Amino acid sequence: MIEMQDVFMTYPNGVVALNGISVKINQAEFVYIVGHSGAGKSTFTKLMFREEVPMKGKITVNDQDISKLKWKDVPYFRRNIGVVYQDFRLLPKLTVYENIAFALEVIEETPKNIRKRVMKVLDQVGLKNKARFIPDELSGGEQQRVAIARAIVNRPSILIADEPTGNLDPDTSWEIMRILEEINSGGTTIVMATHSKEIVNTVRKRVIAMEDGIIVRDEHRGEYGYEI
Repeated sequence: MIEMQDVFMTYPNGVVALNGISVKINQAEFVYIVGHSGAGKSTFTKLMFREEVPMKGKITVNDQDISKLKWKDVPYFRRNIGVVYQDFRLLPKLTVYENIAFALEVIEETPKNIRKRVMKVLDQVGLKNKARFIPDELSGGEQQRVAIARAIVNRPSILIADEPTGNLDPDTSWEIMRILEEINSGGTTIVMATHSKEIVNTVRKRVIAMEDGIIVRDEHRGEYGYEI
């Protein structure tokens, strides 16, 4: 569960990113965060995994008040959250297997469990036959699937996806959405920032629309459609 209560965020340059946000996202929901560039979407998602700290307000994630979390405790908190970015952020000199395994090595998982879990998520995203490839040998869609596998290999309860289809062609974007829906059906909460009107209005989920740092619309399961 994610809850924000009266959250404000202003950057040092004076830009107001969030202006009194209050919202609750329940376990196993799939939620789109939509809005034009500068609306506050990225800040909204960054606050959820403590990449940014609010100036004011309370943020609760999995019953933990992360607005008061000490920096030394942040890495432990993030173990239960997966993050997928638009630009993949894979380690270029490591293989697909090594990129995913790295997420488990840093938390000192055993080699046996690492192999078991890496191969399982590779199978889940349809890349079991690409385990020994390096990122440059993969298409954009395949690289994003590796990034998703890396994000979920630690079995997080929450997956945050910031424009995960932004650099992909339409057919590949739908492949990524199919994978995200499958992950969500297993009980993982997904919060996805997107500009894609077609995805939002085809794959009907809850839509939180932002504008100038505030929530201007909150539609459960996108019942009315949304013009981005």
